[in-house]
Amino acid sequence: MMIRKCTASFGKLENESLRFHDGLNVIYAPNESGKSTWCAFIMAMLYGVDSAERAKAGHLPDKLRYAPWSGMPMEGTMELTADRCDITITRRSRSKSAPMQEFSAVYTGTATPVRGLSADNAGEQLTGVSKDVFRRSAFIAQGAVGVTGSRELEQRIASIVTTGEEACSWTEADERLRAWQRRRRWNRRGLLPELEGKMDETERRLEEMSGSIQTAEELERRLEQARTDCAALEQQVTDARRRERREALETLSKSREGLRESSDKHDEALDTLSNAREQLRLSRFGLRDPDSLEQDLNPEIEELRTLQQLGDRPRSPLLALLCILLALGLAALYTQYRYWFVIAAAALACLAALVLLMRWGTLKRAHDASLQRLKELQEKYHVLSDRDLLAALDEHKLLWEAMEQAEKAERRQRGVFETARATLGSVEEAALRRLDFADGSTEAARLSRELAAKRAEVEDLSRHSAALNGRLAAMGDPLVLASSLSCMKEEYGVICDELDAIVLAADTLREANDEIQRRFSPELGRVASGYMSAVTGGRYAEVLLDRDFSAMTRAEDESVTHEAEYLSAGTLDMLYLAVRLAVCELALPEGETCPLILDDALANLDDERLKQAMKLLAEIARERQVILFTCRK
Repeated sequence: MMIRKCTASFGKLENESLRFHDGLNVIYAPNESGKSTWCAFIMAMLYGVDSAERAKAGHLPDKLRYAPWSGMPMEGTMELTADRCDITITRRSRSKSAPMQEFSAVYTGTATPVRGLSADNAGEQLTGVSKDVFRRSAFIAQGAVGVTGSRELEQRIASIVTTGEEACSWTEADERLRAWQRRRRWNRRGLLPELEGKMDETERRLEEMSGSIQTAEELERRLEQARTDCAALEQQVTDARRRERREALETLSKSREGLRESSDKHDEALDTLSNAREQLRLSRFGLRDPDSLEQDLNPEIEELRTLQQLGDRPRSPLLALLCILLALGLAALYTQYRYWFVIAAAALACLAALVLLMRWGTLKRAHDASLQRLKELQEKYHVLSDRDLLAALDEHKLLWEAMEQAEKAERRQRGVFETARATLGSVEEAALRRLDFADGSTEAARLSRELAAKRAEVEDLSRHSAALNGRLAAMGDPLVLASSLSCMKEEYGVICDELDAIVLAADTLREANDEIQRRFSPELGRVASGYMSAVTGGRYAEVLLDRDFSAMTRAEDESVTHEAEYLSAGTLDMLYLAVRLAVCELALPEGETCPLILDDALANLDDERLKQAMKLLAEIARERQVILFTCRK
């Protein structure tokens, strides 16, 4: 395969193009000009962009790292030659979450699709290897010249030194055998420890069952006896409670009957008191106290008596006046000759008449006032005389005494009622105590406590019996358990045989792997040694490799080998470049070659070794396309 042209909208590349030719392609550009971006674009066009990769601490996935800075969709085309055919592959983005997932491959200059080439297999079909092998062999990213091992790369290289079968890997086979071994026994886990635990548990259950059956029978016997005793106690408790209830109800009924009678009598006394108060209220003097009433009435009674003693009308002075006039007339006849005496008598008579008239007027007014007062008193008390008023006062006293007698009778009946009610409360409390069959002191309470204790005993025995029977049922049939134990022992023997076979197979595979390693490492070291000698001018002519691709080298004038950590940066880059080239020679398929892509892989070399490295790359470019991105002129 040979890459001809790339056009990319990828990262900082905005619809930019880059052409390549066969042989050695050296693309010089300063730092931050997009060299690593072009390398990542070539990898993305061949193998696609993993849209499922997520960002992690210190790592940014390609779908985010190389998202176009312009905001355009990530896309590009690559023109290449493969199997002597010019092909153009295109990848476009349907969405930002699935970049470069839309794929097309056509023969260049036509719309004819290339059959068998898809987004998933394009890289492997064109380069002949998977993405993992390509990244560890022909694709040397910036700062990643070192080689790391992988199962796929191991399979590829192992096929060179063994049978050519790439489907097998000692690492994969060893891991599978170890998984099988761990599945059977790994410390205290696995099939064998599980079977051992099950067998121990089954043997323990068989031993436990032999003693539990007798215990269960004893529990059943005790449970049956406890149930019989409980039934007898239940009958005794029922009879005792019935008797206690009957006696308590009789006592309570009598007390309630007494309370009802006292309540009726008290109601009668209340009615009598109410009637007496009503009669007193409707009486002439109302609800007044007789003593205070009598004190208030005595003066008015005396006044009424005095007023009644007065006459109906005052005496008229006319009779006295006529008598005076007659006396005057007689005196005049008797003294007809004494004129002055007559005048004096007449004057005295007139004066007497005037005095009598004035006296009569005064008496008349006093008499009228007395009559008015008498009338007021009669209307006030609705009586005609003092005797009527005294009779009304006596009647009021009788009504008051009747009310007082009714009040005394009511208080007496109320005391009787309160006593009866208190007695009923005491009787009810006593009845409640008698009917308290839990904490009382009666025979029924005592029997109830014995019954509760017996029921608790029955429940406890039932629970223990049920638990024991449940355990026995969970343990299963002894015959079935014995048969299961026998089967488990047989299975245990079979798995032990399998484990022995797996251990033997792992040991045999390890020995075979050691043999392959003895052939694999020298072959890869031999090829790498040739490249190392070429780039170092023969100074380092020997390269030793482990299975994990850790390398050591020895200078021509030295007797010991040096590990990679003790080499300078330039020598270390040369060492791993030689290993990379050896891996390309052994791991990549024969026939049509895939390009070798290097991103600033020679940055740490001095001028002399840079010339030697470029000379080696030029020789390699005779057989495969070499694309070198560098910041050095």
